[in-house]
Amino acid sequence: MRIDFHVHLTPPEISSGWRRLARREPHFAELCSSPANRFATAEDAAAMLGGEGFDMAAAFGFGFRDPGLCRLANDYVIEKSREFPGRIAGFMCVSPRAKGLEREIARCHDAGLKGVGEIFPEGQGLDLGDSRATRALIGACRERGLPLIVHAGEPVGHSYAGKGKADMRRLERFVEDSRGMSVTLAHWGGGILFYEAMPEVREKFRGVSYDTAATPLLYGECVYRAALALGLGGKIVFGSDFPLLAPGRYMPALEALPPGARGKILGGNAMRILSGAQAAESGPASPGKARGRERLPGAAPA
Repeated sequence: MRIDFHVHLTPPEISSGWRRLARREPHFAELCSSPANRFATAEDAAAMLGGEGFDMAAAFGFGFRDPGLCRLANDYVIEKSREFPGRIAGFMCVSPRAKGLEREIARCHDAGLKGVGEIFPEGQGLDLGDSRATRALIGACRERGLPLIVHAGEPVGHSYAGKGKADMRRLERFVEDSRGMSVTLAHWGGGILFYEAMPEVREKFRGVSYDTAATPLLYGECVYRAALALGLGGKIVFGSDFPLLAPGRYMPALEALPPGARGKILGGNAMRILSGAQAAESGPASPGKARGRERLPGAAPA
């Protein structure tokens, strides 16, 4: 089974009004203003999966600072994960410093979403090294057995929209605080995975996985073999960062890997993470029926 563990979905209400929203969401504005920016609906993602030979996607909205926008994106992902069962495994985006964080995580989990992410620490004003600031997010995920995806940028190399200011010390502290949870650090963890050559880091990062999102824009193809040489084949999960990139961009490098390692990266490791998530005890009616999906003034209907 092939799984794309890093797919972004955008409700039409948001994509049609992004310029207005960008005025109060600086990180969203930075990404949307990039020439590489694209928006994708659930239908786009489902078509991509079929065309690229993938079975499932872990899909989520954008991590806004405004919890109302996160809720709108989550309602869309809830609705579409029910419309595409077995194809879209929905994750929830949350504002990690917002009041009501725990309630939103509980609501989305009860509605069937499988995890939390992608969290954008700098864009959402979250200091990963501040245990008090991350306590609510970690606690809610741990309580419900939810895997968490966190954006990580590289401390060196070229600049690009959304890279952020990487601080590996803060990232290490966050991993220490979230021990016992499943945490996936996006974009190869900004390179922190290579420090797993140090025994003490390997021990601390036992529950950490790394996704491959944006690899063709960041690393040479040797990055896969370097990770395998470190014994991390069971911790790498394929993520395309669709719609930024499609899975086909990654295949030449992956097809050069040994079949067993390739199978783990393209689905086996992600399936283990998804299987470890606790199933929701209940599933209320879809948000569109139970609450009515919020619609932004002047936005096109879904």
